Amino acid sequence: MLSTTLLAGLMAAATAPFALGAQLTQVPNYNNDATSQAQMWVYVPDNVVENPPLVVVLHSCQSSAQAYFQNAAIPWKQGSDGKGYVTVWPSSPNSGTCWDVSSTASLTRDGGGDSTAIGNMIAFALTEYGADPARVYVTGGSSGAMMANVLAATYPDRIAAVSAYSGVAAGCFRGAGVAQWNNSCSGGQSVASAEAWGAEARAMYPDYAADGPRPRMQIWHGGADTTIAPQNYQEEIKQWTDVFGVDADAPTAETQNYPQAGYVTSDYGENVQGIFAQSVGHSVPSNLTASELWFGL
Repeated sequence: MLSTTLLAGLMAAATAPFALGAQLTQVPNYNNDATSQAQMWVYVPDNVVENPPLVVVLHSCQSSAQAYFQNAAIPWKQGSDGKGYVTVWPSSPNSGTCWDVSSTASLTRDGGGDSTAIGNMIAFALTEYGADPARVYVTGGSSGAMMANVLAATYPDRIAAVSAYSGVAAGCFRGAGVAQWNNSCSGGQSVASAEAWGAEARAMYPDYAADGPRPRMQIWHGGADTTIAPQNYQEEIKQWTDVFGVDADAPTAETQNYPQAGYVTSDYGENVQGIFAQSVGHSVPSNLTASELWFGL
């Protein structure tokens, strides 16, 4: 039989408020001047480091910031907890919750579309959380990877590196409306020269200095992808190798079975890396170790 003192202690413990650890939290006002009403969510770990790196994690279609954060296959909360960096989780405002990678507004620097809203989130986070402007990174899967490519073209001055899983080249989904699906691009029929793809990216921020810094690009794709055809991997590689002035047909290094069996990693100088997973479908699972390594985390 429990003593009166012990019973009272247990009852007090049961009713006492408990401290909550770090949580995904919405930021209702992030100084957004875009037409897009994309939501900003942020995760600041309990062990956040001083002047922390910032990782922007972009969800896939039919998802949201909250769902992506809670998805056990998405490892960025784990990474944030492990290394103390801040993660921003934007949430798409569009029907079907795909990111707008088709409209002129989103494919233009400060055009007012989803890319502008996410650019505003980055600017807000740098000030609000004291994040390091030299260590801002973007990752995402599927539609999120498409937007990661668009952000690399529209906000190259705000991003240090990108790790994009199963996306398409920036501008490949270009259309007449917001968040439109593009069957030609997704099916791998939108094939162009490296020079054309590079020009497409540069045109999204035409006033940017030709020698201005641009994010290092890590491109992942699966060879068995029936949603976003594997040809899109080649088109992305062509785009970013042209932007960095290297040859898409001449990788400087190639490593078999890295970062895991069945994957081939191809480097095109220091700034473009392609990782092709031969038997993997849509989309390639996030690899925290390899992406953090690419980011310098």
